[in-house]
Amino acid sequence: MIDAISVITAKRDGRELTDRQIDWLIDAYTRGEVADEQMSALAMAIVFRGLSRAETARWTAAMIASGRRMDLSSLSLPTVDKHSTGGVGDKITLPLAPLVAACGAAVPQLSGRGLGHTGGTLDKLESIPGWRAELTGGEILEILANPEVGAVVCAAGEGLAPADRKLYALRDVTGTVESVPLLASSIMSKKIAEGAGALVLDVKVGAGAFMKTLAGARELATVMVELGVDAGMRTVALLTAMDNPLGYTAGNALEVAESVEVLAGGGPSDVVELTLTLAEEMLAAAGLHAADPAAALLDGRAMDRWRAMVRAQGGDPAAPLPRARESEVVSATCSGVVTGLDAMAVGIAARLLGAGRLRQGEPVQAGAGVRWHVRPGDPVRVGQPLLTLYTDDPSRFGAARTALDGACSVGDTYVPAPLVIERIGPERASVGS
Repeated sequence: MIDAISVITAKRDGRELTDRQIDWLIDAYTRGEVADEQMSALAMAIVFRGLSRAETARWTAAMIASGRRMDLSSLSLPTVDKHSTGGVGDKITLPLAPLVAACGAAVPQLSGRGLGHTGGTLDKLESIPGWRAELTGGEILEILANPEVGAVVCAAGEGLAPADRKLYALRDVTGTVESVPLLASSIMSKKIAEGAGALVLDVKVGAGAFMKTLAGARELATVMVELGVDAGMRTVALLTAMDNPLGYTAGNALEVAESVEVLAGGGPSDVVELTLTLAEEMLAAAGLHAADPAAALLDGRAMDRWRAMVRAQGGDPAAPLPRARESEVVSATCSGVVTGLDAMAVGIAARLLGAGRLRQGEPVQAGAGVRWHVRPGDPVRVGQPLLTLYTDDPSRFGAARTALDGACSVGDTYVPAPLVIERIGPERASVGS
């Protein structure tokens, strides 16, 4: 007989879980037979003891089997999705999904909420008045099939990998986010169940990522690519830098506004660079080798798709975005050149200001977050504004300031590093192949 305690102690003691144990556990947890505190204990044991390649594959399969799979076969366009492992200021999905749709692919983007110190795509989009994350399978297919839209960013429905929905929220508040097998199975169970033909993974590495080292990020990317390929999904991963946050903002409405700037042909250079790089990978994986995402960004086609996508999910793309009631400026205490901005510190500060959750199920503030006025390589002088903090609750400023103490480093020179570090997966097919 299998029970939760025997599974927990087996992993605690470093033993490999059997297929039967994993299947029973995921099913029982989904049905509520295994309590949150028991799954929390097991998740922590996995953080320390890990899962083997076979265990991870079975865990992922059990998560998929906990619900249903989407069927996208009725769509006439190639389907491709993208997933980021989470960073600070990582608003790339917002301009990317409509951009790739404007280039001829259907983009079923199932996204999540904030996890740990990282912002959640759904939390960001919910700052748009009227926009809704929860869609039925029929609504998703209708939006994807609409030639004026072709992209959807929404929550995984309750029937899609429901075990992951429960475990995702639990990991966020129990310090068990960073585990490679738990991250890989969480991401890939949803993506495989979603049914897209191709997937591009943006695996963050650095101070503001869950994977702090290149070796860890490479391990996570490799496991996910293997899981995707094994499931018959064309899968590639890019390792991208997350020592410094992306763009100039971290927060929900703040990042939506910055994404709209990118869609309007402007925006921060790093956000534009990564958006175009990922778009090129997605279009190649979808077989659309001749598409030109840079042109679609500049000529307004991507913006048109964004507006149509927001409207299709009940939002008003022209409505003013929420703004925090309170703000506070943090100024430079020395002069020189900005050599770094600690992405983890910024992410923690944004969370403390109300942009993220400290407890499971807690609401987020749409207008809360951090704006930085300088980036690595910029000159700075004493007294110059470095950061602006936003919140509806001024009592939060103190903790946020403490989190940001020393976050901005200043020196004599700055040596830039590449944004895209490495690519893992099959080579791109040539045009016409």
